[in-house]
Amino acid sequence: MPSKRKKKQSKQAAQPSGEPRVRTVADNRRARFDYDIMDRVEAGVVLTGTEIKSVRAARVTIRDAYAQIRNGEALLHNMHIAAWESAGPWGHEPVRPRKLLMHAGEIARFGRAANERGLTLVPLRVYIKGHYAKIEIALAKGRRRYDKRQAIMRRDADREIARALRGR
Repeated sequence: MPSKRKKKQSKQAAQPSGEPRVRTVADNRRARFDYDIMDRVEAGVVLTGTEIKSVRAARVTIRDAYAQIRNGEALLHNMHIAAWESAGPWGHEPVRPRKLLMHAGEIARFGRAANERGLTLVPLRVYIKGHYAKIEIALAKGRRRYDKRQAIMRRDADREIARALRGR
């Protein structure tokens, strides 16, 4: 007699085929408030063995991080990756410049734009895509204090409109 129970599907079976699984590890929400985001790009990052273990354990801080382009290379500064406890004396330095992996055309385009007045490269989020650690880098322009106030007022107005529509 055949069983009437349904088999449980694994999480990977629920994923569309060919699409790598994406899991956000760290998010820089403050950057979205302090800067106007103009352009974004996905970049890989060169990590050591203990660093990728800490990244997968979500022990990353990108709040003060920024990227620079020098000599045709993109480097990420001030990203803090916590030390791996089991590494012993062979662990990594928590804050060090890390090389970003981007296409040469993207590096050139972002480098030219970053040299303009008031533009900077800030990381928006760190995530695991498939088996690789990726960083979303944005070309951003710093907001003035009055711009931040306008953003707060706009967000409050949108919230009130949504609340009024829900109440109907």
